Amino acid sequence: CKLGHRSPVLTAMGLPPQVIDSAVRISFSRYNTQNEVDLLISAVKEAAEKYGKKTLADVEREVRAYLEDRDAECVFLQSNHEGELVDMIQRAYYEGGAGIVINPAAYTHTSVALLDALLATALPTVEVHITDPDTREPFRRISYVREACIATVRGLGTDGYTEACRILLEALI
Repeated sequence: CKLGHRSPVLTAMGLPPQVIDSAVRISFSRYNTQNEVDLLISAVKEAAEKYGKKTLADVEREVRAYLEDRDAECVFLQSNHEGELVDMIQRAYYEGGAGIVINPAAYTHTSVALLDALLATALPTVEVHITDPDTREPFRRISYVREACIATVRGLGTDGYTEACRILLEALI
């Protein structure tokens, strides 16, 4: 498996693309213990409770429907690489984007590069988090990107993306 490419195994199994694109591959060997398996299952359940069970495709459909009802549109982009996120922010500016909704995830707490890119574009930006970082570990309460944002939406689950779009559209009127 490679990031950005569909798994040939899951494809051969006949799974739909949206399932393949949201799959996580976990490998075990004969050396794994039952305790390790149990810990993994517990961690997956905890993540599902914390972040919800919707796929990125589900969220994208909901946001597109919300925006379509308001005669607006968006471009969805996702990456786990900081440099690609910077490129996406700059592309939004150069391609005439009106604003940005961003979930910087762990880069929230570490990325001056994202902050600089957002400040350089000066596009109205709304920061969104599925959970509320302020209720989690102390280091998660720091947001570098917040300085470049007109608002932060947190703790609303995936509904936060629609709320972020609402705030952005209001700011653009």
